[in-house]
Amino acid sequence: MSKRVPSDLEIAQAAEVRPILEIAAKLGLSEDDLDLYGKYKAKVHLSVLEKFKDRPQGKYIDVTAITPTPLGEGKTTTSVGLTQALGKLGLNSVLCIRQPSMGPTFGIKGGAAGGGYSQVIPMEDFNLHLTGDIHAIGVAHNLVAAALDTRMYHESRQSDEALARRGIKRRLDIDPDTITWNRVVDVCDRSLRSIMIGLNDDKLRDGSPSPVFPRHTAYDITVASELMAILALTTGLKDLRERVGRVVVALNKQGDPVTLEDLGVAGAVTVLMKDTIMPNLLQTLEGQPAFVHAGPFANIAHGNSSILADQIALRLGEYVVTESGFGADIGMEKFFNIKCRYSGLVPNVVVLVATIRALKMHGGGPKVSPGAPLDEAYTTENLELLEKGSANMVHHIQIARKFGVPVVVAVNRFWHDTEAEIALVKRIAEEAGAEAAVMSNHWAEGGAGAVELAEAVVAAAEKPSEFRFLYDLDQPIKNKIEIIAKEVYGADGVEFSELAEQQIARYEAAGFGDLPICMAKTHLSLSHDPSLKGVPKGFTVPVREVRASVGAGFVYPLLGTMSTMPGLPTYPAFMNIDIDEDGKVVGLF
Repeated sequence: MSKRVPSDLEIAQAAEVRPILEIAAKLGLSEDDLDLYGKYKAKVHLSVLEKFKDRPQGKYIDVTAITPTPLGEGKTTTSVGLTQALGKLGLNSVLCIRQPSMGPTFGIKGGAAGGGYSQVIPMEDFNLHLTGDIHAIGVAHNLVAAALDTRMYHESRQSDEALARRGIKRRLDIDPDTITWNRVVDVCDRSLRSIMIGLNDDKLRDGSPSPVFPRHTAYDITVASELMAILALTTGLKDLRERVGRVVVALNKQGDPVTLEDLGVAGAVTVLMKDTIMPNLLQTLEGQPAFVHAGPFANIAHGNSSILADQIALRLGEYVVTESGFGADIGMEKFFNIKCRYSGLVPNVVVLVATIRALKMHGGGPKVSPGAPLDEAYTTENLELLEKGSANMVHHIQIARKFGVPVVVAVNRFWHDTEAEIALVKRIAEEAGAEAAVMSNHWAEGGAGAVELAEAVVAAAEKPSEFRFLYDLDQPIKNKIEIIAKEVYGADGVEFSELAEQQIARYEAAGFGDLPICMAKTHLSLSHDPSLKGVPKGFTVPVREVRASVGAGFVYPLLGTMSTMPGLPTYPAFMNIDIDEDGKVVGLF
């Protein structure tokens, strides 16, 4: 009988969790630098940036991936395993990753703390409330929504003189058809994708019709909030306050932007978010420090953890491993073109995670679906299918090289991968220009299983970085979109809808044209169409709409249909989660 493999949660709960003060001390931090949240997690004060400003910066490693299957290819697990392996080499390594939304935690994906023997712990805390950052963002976001509707309500009932007597100095005259600010909740709930509000406010106290009419709106998942993107990109409290004030939520009836500063809510939002800007400190299974901070989605936002966490980690560690959401065409491209612009930080190495499973899918293998058994094509050797699908990996290597950064390919091993398959992937990757391609068995062996990967990363990090951006900010919005579509996705061109053309013209006229671009597209294909696997050719990218997150500091085009509120599957992950008679969480993965 084969030995039962313990679950991720069982592995995490069996681990020795060190006091967070001990983890902090390894970085040179004292209790005065922290706000403790129990024994095993803490927030780190931003004052440590000034305290350690004279320390040399560590090496900056970004972990990305090929185009994944719907199951994911193990970027977080690889990030944790690499951090642990760098520790095995005697190096002071630090991990920086996003905080997961509880939508995916209770939906399809489950937790995001890594897996097997490469995890962040305490795993339950990591995947659930942590220190309350996402809750704070949700309250702040919904305060804005309430402020917006309240302002329209009172302006519709009162004269300018009456408003002035109550402290409202000017009428905003908001056009309700231009409102872009939905409400949020951090669970997957497709029933909230389209709602009507104001239905219970149809009469005034005297029985006359209300001047406020019901309107159509929606809920987004909390991590899709622009406030989450701001948290990930801010560089301090003063910068946070300025970014929040710049957020545009609607236009007035003259076509001018209406901001949170105009609504008078920017200060309150900043107060609600003031503690969220301190990064959260946890640990890996092997005791390396792990900063867990911010969690913007990668398909509709920029999909990277916070600049502040990276800045602090780079002053405290010799090697900092961070992770970008989804493939190199999405999270990594945004990491470089958006996050690095605002942080001023220069990456040293890209680690590209590939799995033989995903490469076979791109070679024409059967459909891969969550919850369904893998077809035998993925569990038996098939070099022809694998070689054909490796074109997707080659394309991602070429994307990273366009930015001038050395690439190391990590083949995240599954038990059914054969030696011949691993050798084939390594050969193709190195011929495509990767500095090295290494099999990594960190899921099963922890840091010991990723030592060869760590050695390859250390060697690549010593090479000179020729980092460069893909476009200049002063280029027109359409030009920047076209550069990404052609250079990153391999598209023939871009087709803009009439609405997108109008929106671009409006943003450029309002002075938003010099912002970087945050493409909102599927993660399941290099193209805009999730059904197109491998390396699609001969396609045109359709831009149906263009929106601006002015506070966060980017313009985001929508390619095809993108949902900001996921739905739950037939059998959601929450159905496995419970608590036992000893108060221990069970079923979380």
